[in-house]
Amino acid sequence: MGCRTSKVLPEAPADVQLDLVKKVEPHHTDVYKNFIRGDGTTEKMGSSSPHTKGQATAAATATSAAAVPKTGQSPPPASQAAAPSDSADPRRNKVARYRAKFDPRVTAKYEIKALIGRGSFSRVVRVEHKSTRQPYAIKMIETRYREGREVCESELNVLRRVRHTNIIQLMEVFETTERVYMVMELATGGELFDRIIARGSFTERDATRVLQMVLDGVKYLHMLGITHRDLKPENLLYYHPGTDSKIMITDFGLASTRKKGDECLMKTTCGTPEYIAPEILVRKPYTNAVDMWALGVISYILLSGTMPFEDENRMRLYRQILKGKYSYTGEPWPSVSNLAKDFVDRVLTVDPSERLTAGQALKHPWVVSMAASSSMKNLQRSISQNLLKRASSRCHSTKSAQSTRSSRSTKSSKARRAREKELRELNRRYQQQYNG
Repeated sequence: MGCRTSKVLPEAPADVQLDLVKKVEPHHTDVYKNFIRGDGTTEKMGSSSPHTKGQATAAATATSAAAVPKTGQSPPPASQAAAPSDSADPRRNKVARYRAKFDPRVTAKYEIKALIGRGSFSRVVRVEHKSTRQPYAIKMIETRYREGREVCESELNVLRRVRHTNIIQLMEVFETTERVYMVMELATGGELFDRIIARGSFTERDATRVLQMVLDGVKYLHMLGITHRDLKPENLLYYHPGTDSKIMITDFGLASTRKKGDECLMKTTCGTPEYIAPEILVRKPYTNAVDMWALGVISYILLSGTMPFEDENRMRLYRQILKGKYSYTGEPWPSVSNLAKDFVDRVLTVDPSERLTAGQALKHPWVVSMAASSSMKNLQRSISQNLLKRASSRCHSTKSAQSTRSSRSTKSSKARRAREKELRELNRRYQQQYNG
């Protein structure tokens, strides 16, 4: 969808001690069979968790096949990584450069096909298992940097525990002293809003289908004590290009995990500006209700293609969020049902104790009825126009402010950083009003 805002990296309050990143070790209940250490040894894993169902069974089968390397194969020498014929193709050159960075044990099993994503300290590539020809995605995280270690720890803590059809699945992990390679399911269907723009029709019923899948995944996470903390459209991917594809929740780099008996409140300031809940902005201890606020923002965009809270000035944006004031003006809102608006209102509630939980949201009449009582008017044209207009405006303003950066660079988390002093100032000015 072009240029986007980036996430707010975790900023710990002064009185909070964050867990330091621990050495990545296998859990003996993991579904994948092998965990390859940095010293080249391979540790055999235990059997699958008894809770593994559906997709997880398929994942275990694929992983079992992936655990046996193809005999007689070895990674190509560095001199062969980029053949002379590749020089005319920049994309091949880029793939060759990333292939050279991968540990030989990874390239011995997987053929690196294409770079499909990048972040400040991570790269995501599309790969193919050399024996099974099964496609996967590998996320390579640079753990020599503190931020990279934290992201890696967060993702592995979550992905090792989850087995759900609407959550991306971890297949295998390789660890070295400076990098961790996570082999995961490959979602090829594209981002949520790219699909809406490409399709010819989108109704409220289509919106409820999407939200049911996302809410199912979020409810499952919350039951496990996991809070995503960075839910946004870019992290909702279609599994395949078909019309019957499921939605998958991805990117758990900012996720928080709590075990039974642990304090359920969180204090770390993190997220993506337009999707951050009010209680995070005023630096109050918060719960997994912050994910539901983000889903309210996503629901609003899903029905209109516009943002409920948006301003290029970060402080003004935060003030809008704290007030919780948004409107249903402009197209296509006159064609959206009151029941759909009621759903948005009940999720975009400033008081987290009054906000719907994932379980309650799944029981909302609009979601339960699959918008059966709503107008079946096609909202796609208005939504697409609004999405494209916003993407174009965002890219233009970003390029004007940072003329030396390409639009690809602005997609990375380096594009816009939330400054801690902004939140301190906001907290100082609005804490009294929020408490009142």
